[in-house]
Amino acid sequence: MRDIDGDAVAITGASSGIGAATARALAAAGVDLALGARREGRLTDLASELEAAHGVSVEATAVDVTEREQVDAFVEGAAEALDGLDGVVVNAGVGLDGDLDSMSMDDYRTMMDVNVDGAFHTARAALPQLRESDGTLVFVASFAGEYPRPTNPVYAASKWWVRGFAHSLEGSVGPDGVAVSVINPTEVRTEFASEQGASFEEQFESEDVTDPDAIADGIRFCLSQEGTDTVSELDLYRRDKFSGW
Repeated sequence: MRDIDGDAVAITGASSGIGAATARALAAAGVDLALGARREGRLTDLASELEAAHGVSVEATAVDVTEREQVDAFVEGAAEALDGLDGVVVNAGVGLDGDLDSMSMDDYRTMMDVNVDGAFHTARAALPQLRESDGTLVFVASFAGEYPRPTNPVYAASKWWVRGFAHSLEGSVGPDGVAVSVINPTEVRTEFASEQGASFEEQFESEDVTDPDAIADGIRFCLSQEGTDTVSELDLYRRDKFSGW
């Protein structure tokens, strides 16, 4: 793997969970960062923490990935502030419970807007920068986008879309020197659960989930490939994920 010290990477959904863990992992490796999320206060606190701990440059920007103009401004501002981008992590996402009969149209629209439109907006804004640097575009997808699931079909469908979109891009922009990677976690210790009114501990046993630091290490691995190599897809599953199937 190559040394990514001195690289510049933008991350969406960076205020918590996988995004914040990835920011910490990359900052520890000497990477300058542009962090985007809706919760500006958290981003500012995280940026200050990383700058103090690792001496890297960190830009914090409030951005709603469902708004194309905001995403364009975030990516363009990141590239200007950090003198280009070597990687972009498409991480912003939301998972809301509900089967087809019970899900509200608002919840349906929220998941599609964030998970699908947000990934589209971010990738489109990122590609001109990554073509300049022969950089890497990393999509955070999900186990739910690889195997049929009897629950939460809308979330699963949105992650199937992300994987299909990413792999199609991989074929089209690879000749331009851009690497595209997809990382698929199983359940991760994030705030998805608490945002729906239940604490994480109420929904999962501690051994039933993956720590976000493990996913962050996988993302760092994707960003660290040498030469023309790329990690097309990386599955990070719990060892017991298929128990009971």
